[in-house]
Amino acid sequence: MEMDNNEWVRPQIVDAGSKTFHWLCSVFLLLIVPSLSTSLAFAGRLYSSLILQFIALGYAAVEALILRFPDGNGIENRTSRGTAWFLVLLLGITVFFGSVASGSGVLIERKRLESFVTKAGDGRLKFFHRGLSFAVVLTGWVRVCLAPAALFGFCREKHTGQCIAHGIMGSSFVLYGFVYSLVLVIPWIRNSKRAYSQDQIDSWVMCIWGIVNTFTEHRWGKEGWSHGDYQHTAMGILWWAGGLLGIFLTRGGKRSFVPSLLIVFTGWAMSEHSQHLVISTKVHALFGLVLMSGGALRIIEISFILKDRRTDTEIRSFQYLAPFCLVCAGILFMSANEEQLELVLRLGADHSAYILVVISAAFVTYLWMLLSLEFYLKLTGLSHEHQSMNLNRLSTQGGITDFELEDLEAEH
Repeated sequence: MEMDNNEWVRPQIVDAGSKTFHWLCSVFLLLIVPSLSTSLAFAGRLYSSLILQFIALGYAAVEALILRFPDGNGIENRTSRGTAWFLVLLLGITVFFGSVASGSGVLIERKRLESFVTKAGDGRLKFFHRGLSFAVVLTGWVRVCLAPAALFGFCREKHTGQCIAHGIMGSSFVLYGFVYSLVLVIPWIRNSKRAYSQDQIDSWVMCIWGIVNTFTEHRWGKEGWSHGDYQHTAMGILWWAGGLLGIFLTRGGKRSFVPSLLIVFTGWAMSEHSQHLVISTKVHALFGLVLMSGGALRIIEISFILKDRRTDTEIRSFQYLAPFCLVCAGILFMSANEEQLELVLRLGADHSAYILVVISAAFVTYLWMLLSLEFYLKLTGLSHEHQSMNLNRLSTQGGITDFELEDLEAEH
């Protein structure tokens, strides 16, 4: 490993104040507002959802048409405007489907649209609108994460590929943590009696991803093997091999430790990757440790807290820890590319201060997820307080075992 005590030149950032304000506006109007509109859309509050999406669409249009950045090579300007134009298009399509699904008079009066609505059906249109609303949130996440890279001037030229890889894989862990939170918090998902468990879905996803990774990270028979090829291909083999075992063990809707164990091994492998810089090695080590902790906590939850059951009558505070570890690991990995860590050294900071800031971002991200889910629960009358009242009422009547998906859907 190279030593990190070299003389690093501090970066020259042009108009940092105005760009930071612009980024904060983007966080609120292109990520937070779409998150609220998505919760409203899934809760059936279509008109309220459309109002917020119109606001986000207006801001995206202002970004694309008016806002400029006075950077020398124009990369910041192109990054901001390019993602803004994409969001204008995506939000425009989302608003269109939402307006048609809501039966807006100006649109429905047109005969072609009226025929389209009749053929598609109200349910499908609302389904498309909800899916597009969630896609807007994902795009807003990418937009918010790209802004600092453009602002500080890294992830360019030969470093772009590494930054993209860190961003995609890190965001995947963040999304995985959101899925775990979704299954934990939303009652009609948590109490589902379907034939397959969450562990079976995880096993299928890991198996498929492992097969793809095995045959795409190295061009078999066409090039020599490098150190990175061995690492990534071996991880792909691990995931499809473990995924197959997980699929077998979860048949009949059973729980399994396998997906969580794969996360543990993945975290260990990541923590063992030697890096060129000491700070990079330390950040990767903590990333691997947090990821291993998430997998281990998930195994404890399945085997000892729930005792192989799908769910319990209440959510324990311990159960929020595993999803947070996945979110935290994802944010750490997104922040562990070489140029970004070189920037930390150029600013005169060390790994401990940087890691604390990154973990703070993970706390805020996890809070944003839980608030979005809690907002949906409030809108649908399925908040924790409402659930507790129902559970107490059912337990006193001796009907706790009948509190299933049908009851929740009836209340909704």
